[in-house]
Amino acid sequence: MLRFFNAPPSHHPSFHRGPIKSNAATRREFLRVGALGGTGLGLSQLLQLQARGNFEPSLLKDRSVIFLFMHGGPSQYETFDPKMEAPTSIRSMTGEIPTSIPGVTFGSTFEQLAKRAHLFNIVRSFVTGDGNHDIKPIMSDRTLRANMGSIYSRIAGPTRTETAMPTNVTLFPRAVREQAGPAIKSFGDFESAGPLGAAYSPFVPGAGANLQQDLRLNIPQSRLEDRKALLAQLDSLKRLADASPSVAGTTALQNQAFETLVSGVAQAFDLSEEDPQLIEKYDTEKRAQIEKIDKKWNNHPHYTDHGASIGKLLLLARRLCERGAGFVTVTTSFVWDMHADINNAPMREGMGYVGAPFDHAVATLIDDMEARGLRDKILLVCCGEMGRTPKVNPGGGRDHWGEIAPLLLYGGGLPSGHVVGQSNREGSAPSSDPIRIPDLIATIMDSLFYLDQVRLQRGLPRTVIDAASQGTPIRW
Repeated sequence: MLRFFNAPPSHHPSFHRGPIKSNAATRREFLRVGALGGTGLGLSQLLQLQARGNFEPSLLKDRSVIFLFMHGGPSQYETFDPKMEAPTSIRSMTGEIPTSIPGVTFGSTFEQLAKRAHLFNIVRSFVTGDGNHDIKPIMSDRTLRANMGSIYSRIAGPTRTETAMPTNVTLFPRAVREQAGPAIKSFGDFESAGPLGAAYSPFVPGAGANLQQDLRLNIPQSRLEDRKALLAQLDSLKRLADASPSVAGTTALQNQAFETLVSGVAQAFDLSEEDPQLIEKYDTEKRAQIEKIDKKWNNHPHYTDHGASIGKLLLLARRLCERGAGFVTVTTSFVWDMHADINNAPMREGMGYVGAPFDHAVATLIDDMEARGLRDKILLVCCGEMGRTPKVNPGGGRDHWGEIAPLLLYGGGLPSGHVVGQSNREGSAPSSDPIRIPDLIATIMDSLFYLDQVRLQRGLPRTVIDAASQGTPIRW
């Protein structure tokens, strides 16, 4: 059961426990849990945003996006394009495995995804443009230096008026695992809304943010003290309703928000609401063999966070999308950078630490969405900021490569079982149908919006319309 409480500050503000002490405290905690749309705004500001942010329903398709960012740059060879006909120094270090699509193979680590290849699409000609560590597929100048989810919330509104669910959410390992390390922001801030402003920043649950621990959402007292003025404003609304017709409408909206946050949003973040058998299926911690991770690699804590959290992060993302979140960014840690140096394991070993939990988690999510009839409702996107070099380095790793990278897309109204584009013999560049980041953005936005209506919408900044309208959706 999800519970809310006040807790005294400790030496580590991310970890708090304690009982609910009063009804007033509960209401303050409600305000922080919802953060009035995750923004920390006052009530009047929220209502103004809803008035100008929630546009005509005709703009929105009934869909959500889960963007699973593979931070560090996954190899195209050991994932979806093994190139086993290439020389030993180039082809997949993990070998290949046949898939459910005749003639198509994956790297052998992706055993479960290979069996489900007919359910999703692979792009073998995805070009990110450079080999820099950043988060450019989801945040760059093309997205106004904002998380792509902030573009979504600027068009759709920061919350769902009818449910108060934040429309833009970012999930780090601490959302499901309290002992996880902090989010890595040195190569890009997943929480940034850029020039769109903090009102459209992602809502971030978990330790260090709204503190989900042990399947509970925990709110420390220290984070609630600055809400007293807003609490007083809330408490006065009912008394003011009789005197002001305009405030009466505000009261109805806020009453609705209170009820839905307690009964809806809170439950959405509560994984214990799920069937224990399903939670077990998503649990990658038991399957990641964390105790076998070699601690000689400086990245071993990140491998642990990734393996222990990726499954439950995807379960939480699915729950949030079902309940109204429109764009959920998921990232575990900086783990796909397999140089075989002091920090990073070589390809073969690294794919065991990183690829195996990814394979299980994504396959489980696909099975779950298929069973729930969510194939057309949720678009899953999996990619990183680049691919890896054609030649394996002397340590058995691969280095940065921006000319081609792996990309997986499932659901969202797309057809399935397609392999888009081909790479050249060495797997170093597209030989046909190059797909670039603007095309990926266009595919995502086309899944979420009726773009012809977005272009005609008054009140939307031209920069937002242009960001949503760039590129050409991938053709299947």
